[in-house]
Amino acid sequence: MSGINDFIDNEVKSNDVVLFMKGTPQFPQCGFSGQVVQILDYVGVDYKGINVLADADLRQGIKDYSNWPTIPQLYVKGEFVGGCDIVREMFQAGELQSLLQGQGISVKGAA
Repeated sequence: MSGINDFIDNEVKSNDVVLFMKGTPQFPQCGFSGQVVQILDYVGVDYKGINVLADADLRQGIKDYSNWPTIPQLYVKGEFVGGCDIVREMFQAGELQSLLQGQGISVKGAA
């Protein structure tokens, strides 16, 4: 299992924004993953989508890594942000955009 943990750790730390999701950004395979993709696309941030359905070990491994039971999971600059509900609430309050900008990540419509 440490191989999966190392893979997740590397992805989270080597990409500014990572979304562990069901499906791909181009073809989400669950509504919650689709919502987070829509939000990230709307704010215009570059991110890496990782399909947990491609690997059962990865699907369980990301839950263990974050100690969070659901997918999707969003990470910004190595920090776990949350799942669909948290990301949606942060987006609606403008907090997601502030978090991204505060981490030096450019978002659409930002100065």
